[in-house]
Amino acid sequence: MPPNLSAAPAFGAATLSNCEREQIHLAGGIQPHGALITVRESDLTILQASANAAAFLGLDAPLQDRNLRALGGDVWKRAQDMPNHPDVIPYVARCRLADPRRAVNALLHRAAGGELVVEIEDVAPLPNLAGDIERALQTIMSAGSLASLSDAAARIFEEIAGYDRVMIYRFDEEGHGEVFAETRKPELEAFLGNRYPASDIPQIARRLYMRNRVRILGDVQYAAAPIEPRVSPLTGQELDMSLCFLRSASPIHVQYLKNMGVTATLVVSLMVGDKLWGLVSCHHYSPRFLPFEMRSVCELLAEAIGTRIAALESFARGQCELAARRLEQRMIASISRDGDWRGALFDGARPLLLPLGASGAALIFEGQIQTIGETPGAEAIRALAQWLKPRFVEGFYATASLGAEAPAFAELTGVAAGIAAARVSGDGDELLIWFRHERVRTITWGGKPFKSPSENDDPSELSPRRSFAQWHQVVEGTSDPWTPTDIATARMIGASVTDVIMQFRAVQIVIAKDQLDQVSKRVKASEHLVIIADSSGRLLESNAAFEKLIGARPGALRRLDDLPPYFADPKDMAMRLKALRQSRRGWRGDVILAARDAPGVPLHVRADAITARDERPLGSVLIFTDLTERHAAETARRRFQESLLGSRRRLNARLETESDLTAQSLIAQVIENAQLAALEVTDAADPANMRKLLEGIRSAVERSAEVLERLKFVSPGPERKS
Repeated sequence: MPPNLSAAPAFGAATLSNCEREQIHLAGGIQPHGALITVRESDLTILQASANAAAFLGLDAPLQDRNLRALGGDVWKRAQDMPNHPDVIPYVARCRLADPRRAVNALLHRAAGGELVVEIEDVAPLPNLAGDIERALQTIMSAGSLASLSDAAARIFEEIAGYDRVMIYRFDEEGHGEVFAETRKPELEAFLGNRYPASDIPQIARRLYMRNRVRILGDVQYAAAPIEPRVSPLTGQELDMSLCFLRSASPIHVQYLKNMGVTATLVVSLMVGDKLWGLVSCHHYSPRFLPFEMRSVCELLAEAIGTRIAALESFARGQCELAARRLEQRMIASISRDGDWRGALFDGARPLLLPLGASGAALIFEGQIQTIGETPGAEAIRALAQWLKPRFVEGFYATASLGAEAPAFAELTGVAAGIAAARVSGDGDELLIWFRHERVRTITWGGKPFKSPSENDDPSELSPRRSFAQWHQVVEGTSDPWTPTDIATARMIGASVTDVIMQFRAVQIVIAKDQLDQVSKRVKASEHLVIIADSSGRLLESNAAFEKLIGARPGALRRLDDLPPYFADPKDMAMRLKALRQSRRGWRGDVILAARDAPGVPLHVRADAITARDERPLGSVLIFTDLTERHAAETARRRFQESLLGSRRRLNARLETESDLTAQSLIAQVIENAQLAALEVTDAADPANMRKLLEGIRSAVERSAEVLERLKFVSPGPERKS
């Protein structure tokens, strides 16, 4: 949908051209299978109530200005007992109403304006799903790929939630969605493989999916029960319903479902880390109301699926990192054997091209171009390198549509529809570029993805052809998109090449002093921490990056012997440097750089003695890598394990009775799934990303624990047969 610069439309007032900004969190009404009231927490005075609340609760209208105790039973007491945190995850309590006497679920949270929101739903008898959940968790943990996990997830939700169609919906980097897996009744049309434009799920809706993980629409023919009064007496604003389970659905969304013939839906968020990875989207073709306990089961399963997705994606990144490290080892071995490293890089297409699915690659190094696979000509590569120079972000650039980004290169589409490029030296003139050729493909969209402004803008006139039926788009001029794993792999290979180049140039400095000025310029420009010394220990190069890190004034470092005082263990450093210089004994290890009034900086040292072919000592090279991020990641991993143990102890302490043994068994499986995921995540290449993913897994465990606590009060019925 094209952007509209007018003010964000109120709920229910959106048109097709501005529906992406509809204020759906200010719905002003609820689905009538429950009741909603808002309360001033200090004195439990009812501020607002849904129009159906009095009848639903068996009371005389109006409810406004009455005390919550008027509901009878113990809802008021549970509201007073509510913990302090329910502005993120609603607090759930099994309550009783007095007249008529019946059990209800009260879902309580604090809205953004400070109101206490109380949603009340009837309790529905449920079968004992413990066996189903346990089998589902085992299936999730054993999935070996995203495809098998998604297929299994669709089957699990079909069996447990009972909807006619279940789709696993995955978002790409641009926000477009794809039906990645599907189960359905045999008579239903298949949606598997259909794609949907990002505008189908506006950003405001995505944010709500991240906060409120389970949403149901019981019957598209429902008549919303409005909140009365619509404006809160406490805030003078409409009620923010972001966390409301009963929140009314956008009329445009309801019309969209009607066009498909869908009567009821269930949508469950799949979170990976702090990102919305996708959705479990369930359709039913007759009314279907899923009780709160069943929705909690769905949330528990979704958290486990998200944790497993994090593990599988991290494993894929770990495999790519392994390929990059192997390539680095080949290049280092090539330096020792042949005096150069490029032979290893271009010795066959597999090591350089296969990890990225690239069709060609080019290296620009010291003014020369070396290629492999399908690539543009040399002049075109040089022109492309000049175009890339100002476009690098943190030394990297990637696009799947080069011709659209730079029409001057449109003629290269056949071999270079997409490129990924990494800088491999500090001066920016030396690059490694991967190419992907054009892939003309037909994308099946669920409805026309691009809407002309001239088309009818009235939501009531949405037709199935315009809103959902398949629409085929032939995509030309682009390559397959670069996935996050592709980009991470390209960055790793680029970093490895950069390291090898630095080592190669360091060797050049001590071997070919006549080229010292030219080569040392590039070493000095490097962000890597490098020290190069001759055979007597005199420093030939100590680049500014290293001097800045250790806090040495320019020129203060003259010899290797000047280094030890800057480290936390100067005696050990002095001993190792002496062995390096006198015995030509290299080493790899971790050291701590001393710092005044601050924690030391952890560094990894790669120290090598350089010898001539006749075994004469020529000097030594020390390359330091800052381990601060890695150490922080290790701390995150340790804290993660501690938090898992703490979560298990806390939950087991609250689950003390024999009837809670099932919950203890389930939380043990949830934690086992999290620990398996953590093993994969901690092998990921990017320590900063690792910490984020670990935090996401920890959050998923905490959320799962809360869900299991909600479920522990469910009276077990007969176990459902699978």
